[in-house]
Amino acid sequence: MKPSPAEIAALRARLPTAFGPGPGRRALRLVLWAAFLAWLGAVLWWFGFSPRRIWNGLSGLLVIIRLMIPPSPGELWADILRGLAESVAMAFLGTFLAALLAVPLGMLGARNVVTATLLRFSVRRLFDGMRGIDQLIWALAYVRAVGLGPLAGVLAIASADVAVLAKLYAEAIENVERRQVEGVTAAGGGALARLRFGVLPQVLPVMLAQALYFLESNTRSAAILGVVGAGGIGLQIAERIRVRHWDEVAFIILLLIATVAAMDALSARLRRRLIGGR
Repeated sequence: MKPSPAEIAALRARLPTAFGPGPGRRALRLVLWAAFLAWLGAVLWWFGFSPRRIWNGLSGLLVIIRLMIPPSPGELWADILRGLAESVAMAFLGTFLAALLAVPLGMLGARNVVTATLLRFSVRRLFDGMRGIDQLIWALAYVRAVGLGPLAGVLAIASADVAVLAKLYAEAIENVERRQVEGVTAAGGGALARLRFGVLPQVLPVMLAQALYFLESNTRSAAILGVVGAGGIGLQIAERIRVRHWDEVAFIILLLIATVAAMDALSARLRRRLIGGR
């Protein structure tokens, strides 16, 4: 039965949002959209975006791509392989240190392990502060502290990832099954026994899977750290860009893509086995 105009008017008066936004809300939306478009236009003008500048940039990029073909390892191909090995080693060592340190830090940040609110809050805020610093900032600091080379890259990767992994580990620890922990407690186990036999077996596959994911991601990041002097394949890329050997740059990029793809496939397979076994 079709409602009468009077019934529709009564429903509209009682439930105005069911019939669409009112004039005030529509006006607010228009004001917000206008403010967003004005902000977007101001930012584009501030950054100097223009069709001519973009066209010139694309033309220059096409010239570089033409110079990259065909890729060539050049005469110093041994240095390229050494730099790639450094990058992989940096990613592995940095991820290993970060994952190792993140286990106790994650337990300190877990609500079901540390009941002291002030301590847990302080640890969580420490995680937030460390996560706010990018790997490149850490690399620049460590290059000044320990000098040029892969050691600075390892420390930068570890410093940037430890807080992220610790937060992920803390969330995984907070979601463990309580029955297993209670079983250890009923058997007479103390706090360390509860962590060792009640908590850690449940979260260890998740921790290892997350560490493997970070290892694959850090293989890419290690190439960037070399540009600021932290060693690895990034240093080889920066040197060849400086002298405009674009064919060798293309070869390094292809080699890096193949390495990252291999690391991704290997870590994904290990993650599936770990989670499947769990």
